[in-house]
Amino acid sequence: MHRTEASRAQVAALEVVTSLGLPADEAVVLNDSNKLTLRLLPCDLLARVAPATDQVAAFEITLAQALAGSGSPVAALDPRVAPRPYERDGFVITLWTYYPPAAPPDVPPAAYAAALTRLHTGMRALDVPAPHFTDRVAQARRLVADHTRTPDLPDADRTLLADTLRTLGRAVSEHGGAEQLLHGEPHPGNVLATDHGVLFIDLETCCRGPVEFDLAHAPEEVGAHCPGADHDLLRRCRTLVLAIVTAWRWDRDDRLPDGRALAAEWLEQIRATS
Repeated sequence: MHRTEASRAQVAALEVVTSLGLPADEAVVLNDSNKLTLRLLPCDLLARVAPATDQVAAFEITLAQALAGSGSPVAALDPRVAPRPYERDGFVITLWTYYPPAAPPDVPPAAYAAALTRLHTGMRALDVPAPHFTDRVAQARRLVADHTRTPDLPDADRTLLADTLRTLGRAVSEHGGAEQLLHGEPHPGNVLATDHGVLFIDLETCCRGPVEFDLAHAPEEVGAHCPGADHDLLRRCRTLVLAIVTAWRWDRDDRLPDGRALAAEWLEQIRATS
């Protein structure tokens, strides 16, 4: 978020939590991207704050409750407040349990794979509407095709990304295997090592597709601990996911630190697989 917006977001979160009767006079920024993740003290809860436009907080809360109820490895909502989105000053705020990081904080590949398998098992039992992974591919293709949104993307790289998204998007969607509800982005940034075990966060990215699309977001070593995965499909999904996130880095509004340097690195990886 812009500095001014982030400051307003912190104030909004503190005001909401205080109005709910919990002591909160300090906000520690844990992550700042399209949404702000804050640890609020001294009540010690986690607040996620996003602009009110284009957010799916109610969907995420419903999903988190259903998965937690089935014992799936997901972060829990804070039990001291009503499980719903809160709105303040143009922001939507959701309130979660804060989990201190376990020591060591890294998740071993076998534990990562086991937790993701448990998550997928819980998700298979849910009947909820969710977008298809191909919607994300289509969004990336539109971004690459829009020169006004990606003005700095070189022509040769634009062609490479467009071709990769088109061919691999079709190949993965026509794979013919089973599909189900997925986390959508179970990369290491959305995985917590806690004293309660490995937990997944940020469920708003859920979509439907093959489990290999989820596995493609995890470190490569994780896939080796999933013997049931289609490893040819997983290889295609890895390149497809890489093309999607590379397209995002060329968006003129992208603010990820070192985003363009990452985009250049990922383009070379995509080129090497072509």
